[in-house]
Amino acid sequence: MIRNYTKHIQRNSIRISLFLLLILIFTAAVVFAHGGKAHDMGEFTHLAALKKATELYDKLIDSQKLDPAWETGLDKVEISHRQKGNDTEVVVAFYRDEGEPKTVFIFFTPKGEYAGSNFTGE
Repeated sequence: MIRNYTKHIQRNSIRISLFLLLILIFTAAVVFAHGGKAHDMGEFTHLAALKKATELYDKLIDSQKLDPAWETGLDKVEISHRQKGNDTEVVVAFYRDEGEPKTVFIFFTPKGEYAGSNFTGE
C-alpha cells in the first residue's frame, strides 16, 4: 500500500513538473516575442513615417496652411519609397475625395528627417 502511494506521488510530481515547465516555456515565448524589427536597427519604418506625417498634417491644418476640408474629406493614406537621385525618400501621401488639389505629399529621409511636402509629389 505504501508502495502504491509512493508511485502515485512520483507520477503526480512528474505531471506537475511537466506542467510547470510548459507554463515557463509559454511565458518565455510571450515575453520575448515581438514583431517588426530589432530595437537597435534604427530603421525609419512605415509606421513611424505615418505617425510623423500625421503630426505634421495636423499642424498644417491647425495653422491653416491646409484647408480644414482636408481633415473631414480625407479618403486614404499611402506610404511608399521613391528614388530621388542617389537617395531614397519615404513618401506619405494623404488623399481626399473632393476639392483640388486631391493629394498632399510629405517626404522623409530614410533616417526619418523631414525632407519636404507639396501637392505634386515631386
